[in-house]
Amino acid sequence: MKPYKGFMPKYFQEVPPKKSYRSILKWGDPAFNKLPNENLYKLIKETFKLTDDDFKEYRELGLENVSYSKEITLTDEQIDFFQSIVGTENVGLDDFSRLSVAYGKTMYDLLRLRKGIVENIPDAVIYPRNKEEIEKIVAYCSKHLIPIYVYGGGSSVTRGVECMKGGISFDIRRHFNKVISLNEIDQTITVEAGISGPKLEEVLNHAPEIFNAKERYTCGHFPQSFEYSVVGGWVVTRGAGQNSTYYGKIEDLVLGQTYATPVGIIETDSYPAKATGPSIDQIMIGSEGAFGVLTHVTLKIFKLRPENHYRFSFMFKNWEEAQIAAREIMQLECGKPSVFRLSDPEETEVMMRLYGIQDTILNRFLKIKGYRENEKCLLLGFTDGEKGYCKNVYKNVKKICRRHKGLWLTSFPTKAWEKGRFNDPYLRDTLQDFGIMIDTLECTVNWSNMNRVYKEVRAYCKSRPNTICMSHMSHVYPEGANLYFIFVARMTELEEFKTYHSGILDAIQKAGATMSHHHGIGKMFAPWLEGQIGRNQLEIFKALKKHFDPNNIMNPGGTLGLDLTDEEKRFSRKPW
Repeated sequence: MKPYKGFMPKYFQEVPPKKSYRSILKWGDPAFNKLPNENLYKLIKETFKLTDDDFKEYRELGLENVSYSKEITLTDEQIDFFQSIVGTENVGLDDFSRLSVAYGKTMYDLLRLRKGIVENIPDAVIYPRNKEEIEKIVAYCSKHLIPIYVYGGGSSVTRGVECMKGGISFDIRRHFNKVISLNEIDQTITVEAGISGPKLEEVLNHAPEIFNAKERYTCGHFPQSFEYSVVGGWVVTRGAGQNSTYYGKIEDLVLGQTYATPVGIIETDSYPAKATGPSIDQIMIGSEGAFGVLTHVTLKIFKLRPENHYRFSFMFKNWEEAQIAAREIMQLECGKPSVFRLSDPEETEVMMRLYGIQDTILNRFLKIKGYRENEKCLLLGFTDGEKGYCKNVYKNVKKICRRHKGLWLTSFPTKAWEKGRFNDPYLRDTLQDFGIMIDTLECTVNWSNMNRVYKEVRAYCKSRPNTICMSHMSHVYPEGANLYFIFVARMTELEEFKTYHSGILDAIQKAGATMSHHHGIGKMFAPWLEGQIGRNQLEIFKALKKHFDPNNIMNPGGTLGLDLTDEEKRFSRKPW
């Protein structure tokens, strides 16, 4: 990053102390930090009515060592059992280990860690080495009524991993992260649930060297949390990667699964299609640990063809015209782009600054052509697949965008976005050091109600003075799209965040969108779930819960709204 010409804050860039709260709350690589460039810094000051003096002192950094008084409620006999199964070294009972798996990465979690607030932690952390150990422990916990939680990459933004009832938490990152098999004939891979995104891709990209395969492969699943999320987390939350418009969401990629549940092992086959009753796979995908512990997953894989990334970017004069172009592209039936992202005017202005476009000749050219600030919208993306397919998609994207007065911007903005696609979350830590928080909510809309949802949710977000609300559509379909809201505010107190966050969820539900497209529900969004899907539908979830987990030991405490009272719910709907 270029040095600032004016005042530059002394951003905190040190590696956090190993046993500190910050080492838990910090995103990703302990040694890596992302700083706002000078244009973005100026925008932040302008939006929040701040001066350089406001950036001379940090807020809470969370550098203190983790320390608290939370009694372990497990008996010595129970701890001895867990140690006999996985080994003494694979049972964590210390303060740091217990807190390290208790929170995810929503701003509510990060604010608590900065303030040293410790609540809802497990009694013990278990680091399993294989699925047999998980199965034995699940059976034991079922018999002794010990709550079970699972921690994967830790990137949950729904309080999905929080241990509301104590018990144990399986941390599946340390050992449970291996490839079981690659089947090149069927073009599938079977892995343990704790394998990370980068490790999965490394194995697939180097399949000829590792498996003597004929081709190099990819899974095609690249969420923004890709570097610090695991396959199991993708599956149990119904996650999506940034390339999902072509490859599909995780429920489109899963062919088979194995779960350890209180009623025994649930294992599905890996046939590509069948008519053998309701899909057990789809019942288990998105269950968020409430039915059992996911151990093995079989995924579709695809040939790796990076040379067929045909990158495109266009600037439109307004959101309405850009939205029509996006819909026509998805409904043309000529093929689908892989990454396909349309930013609204507010996000477009931030992206211009974040990715260094603001000071280029490109921005001056846009002004000359009549593309106005706070009105223009940036569309970017690229293709994946076979060369002829990609060329056809690329050709039709350009044709439709130009028909709707989209100005061709070359591949430069897309390349700039790609460089930051996985490291933008690091900005959250840097800005929060000065009391500025960034968080996100997302929902699914149809084309027919997109404008209503967009306007009503943004109206609530902007009702708070001096607040940035960036919006974009991504994960696009012929029938609609994922609508994403990123809000940036000067906010440091927990209750203020909870009130504002709940208000946004209220606005999403009132406008008629889904409560989540790919983040899941967890315990944070659970009060709104019945209001979206309806009581009869939630009763189906509860019936499944009663079958798999009759004593409610699997991720209890609000997950999917399964054990909430009517008083704890919002917008409850009566049976049809």
